[in-house]
Amino acid sequence: MKKELIDYNDGSAELEAFVAYEEADSLKPLVLVVHDWSGRRDFACKAAERVAGMGYVGMAVDMYGKGVFGSDGDVELNSSLMDPFASDRAMLRDRITAALEAGRNLSQVDASKVAAMGYCFGGMCVLELARSGADVAGVISIHGIFSPGDIPNKEIKAKILCLHGHEDPMVPPDQVLAFETEMTKAGADWQVHAYGNTMHAFTNPAANNPDFGTMYDEVAERRTYQALANFLDEIF
Repeated sequence: MKKELIDYNDGSAELEAFVAYEEADSLKPLVLVVHDWSGRRDFACKAAERVAGMGYVGMAVDMYGKGVFGSDGDVELNSSLMDPFASDRAMLRDRITAALEAGRNLSQVDASKVAAMGYCFGGMCVLELARSGADVAGVISIHGIFSPGDIPNKEIKAKILCLHGHEDPMVPPDQVLAFETEMTKAGADWQVHAYGNTMHAFTNPAANNPDFGTMYDEVAERRTYQALANFLDEIF
């Protein structure tokens, strides 16, 4: 497996993505992987490698800036990095669109076949990519944030898959229903898979803080990656 870091930009912001892929004679579909609120750290890079092992080009994108990272358990630091994007969805859309453009320009990528997946904050990012009207085949939110911003949606072209823990305190049932209503009114092709007795961050083995609402769940993780594989197979 080939692994490399690539530089790209969003305006004046310098960004650094991690790319993983198996060498092949033909171009491969691209799957953007958007990190959680702690930045493009090992968890996101390992997810890109997982995607590469499935036969795609995995690109762990950088939402915060080259060399800018949070850390496990540092709520104040991670919030300070995420909150500007959560409150300014136009900026968020610009930043994830810059990653999309950089990924499409990779020499090993079939630019006509692109999906995006994201964890937690990254789920918010890929849903905003869909809301922006981006011409991508599909987006996958994994214990992501559903709430929209205050800018209007464009025509949603991407198929949408949300993998959600029913007991996630960051996305209570009323927000799930609001999201489903939003997507239905938009005419989107959407799915929400809710896992019972499952909290936030359920695919992250380091998540172990039920008081905060984050808890790893091995069964939900296994179901998530099976659903992911099925979805990518469908859209590509």
